[in-house]
Amino acid sequence: MERSSRGAEPILLVEDKDSLRTMLRHALEGHGYAVVEARDETEARAALGQSLPSVVLSDLRLPAGDGFGVLRAAKDADPDLPVIVMTAYGSIQDAVAAMKDGALDFLAKPVDPDHLLLMVERALAQRRLLSEYNLLKEEAAKRRGLPAIIGESSALRHTMQSVQRAAGSDTTVLLEGESGTGKELFARALHALSERAAGPFIAINCAAIPETLLEAELFGYERGAFTGATQRKPGRFELAQRGTLFLDEVGELPLALQAKLLRAIETKRFERLGGTATIQVDVRLVAATNRGLRQAVAARQFREDLYFRLSVFPVTIPPLRERPGDVPLLARHFVERTCSELGRKVLTLNTRALDVLEAHSWPGNVRELQNALERAVILAEGDAIQPGHLNLSGHSVTMASQADPWEGINLDGSLAEVTSRVVAAVERRKIQRALQDAGGDKGRAADLLQVGYKALLARLKELGLDA
Repeated sequence: MERSSRGAEPILLVEDKDSLRTMLRHALEGHGYAVVEARDETEARAALGQSLPSVVLSDLRLPAGDGFGVLRAAKDADPDLPVIVMTAYGSIQDAVAAMKDGALDFLAKPVDPDHLLLMVERALAQRRLLSEYNLLKEEAAKRRGLPAIIGESSALRHTMQSVQRAAGSDTTVLLEGESGTGKELFARALHALSERAAGPFIAINCAAIPETLLEAELFGYERGAFTGATQRKPGRFELAQRGTLFLDEVGELPLALQAKLLRAIETKRFERLGGTATIQVDVRLVAATNRGLRQAVAARQFREDLYFRLSVFPVTIPPLRERPGDVPLLARHFVERTCSELGRKVLTLNTRALDVLEAHSWPGNVRELQNALERAVILAEGDAIQPGHLNLSGHSVTMASQADPWEGINLDGSLAEVTSRVVAAVERRKIQRALQDAGGDKGRAADLLQVGYKALLARLKELGLDA
């Protein structure tokens, strides 16, 4: 058995005639392939045992064994390994039999080198597509699996017990909790524990999509339904068929759309935008909100009937400040994950850094903790994360902050102009402080400021803070 080490794609070439084998090897090597040569089935089996090729090219007639034996050995080594067989006979019955046994294709002798190369390239392309498909299947299986929810606190255990009870039925669940508590993670856990785990999990953030597009995203649209609708598009309800539809920040739905959503939930039927056909779906609904929907109902910002329909089984997710014992566990988890993603040695958290983490109030909850640890891993230069890497220290009192605050105010112009400047400055500082306390989460900042989410977005734009 002879080998050539050139090329990145190894090909096992099984041919007993030296002259033909040499010609085929030169043709393959000339296009950058590495070639492993074998003269019969025995040598081919040995080659398959030593290293797995990307393609097998084998004659059907061999002095010891035959191409069918090589085909079986290749499929035993890897069921997805492409095998191309060669035959010198006018009848293609042997080649057809080999293809029924799993061969990808066949070549008739005398072999045309150009035809051979084309077939090998096609076999490699198919193998790459199959590998990518298998990777996607594995990734989808991981996503369908139970997400890792880190923590041992009694508050978290109580929440998980509620999620497990809800997963046993098909009832609508409302997840209530502050921004950053991981509501989507719990929604995925509920889906993974339910009988719909094999179906899709489709999520949509109702606060992140403009009102004018939200209905189209939820229910889909027909071609020509509006300017730019050049083809039919299914909505999230359709995509979630036999699975779970997760409506995040459902409290931000406009009132007009709430009525259509209520009908879809109650009847499991709806029409696409611009369409007349009624579409029926089998979907389990999970909703989440970081604002008090009861208060929104009282303020006539949310439909009472929709609220009762969504909150059949409410689950409250505790903020991180109510589960301080979970902070070290979460911190180590985020450090390990970030180090793994960056390809660096896992860092430790020294005692003082852990003290800082446990003393912090975490207004941005788990999301803020995750961001802090990811930033700390990037900043840390040694083997341990220090308190300074966390950037969580309180604001120090400076001489500037003790100075007369009126000295810095520009009193030029009319009373209205001065008032406008001062109000804008105060708004800017207040909004910046709220965003900082919320860990950058605008939804949480809106709650802290007691203003609507969309009103906050508009004010951020007016103040030039939306970058």
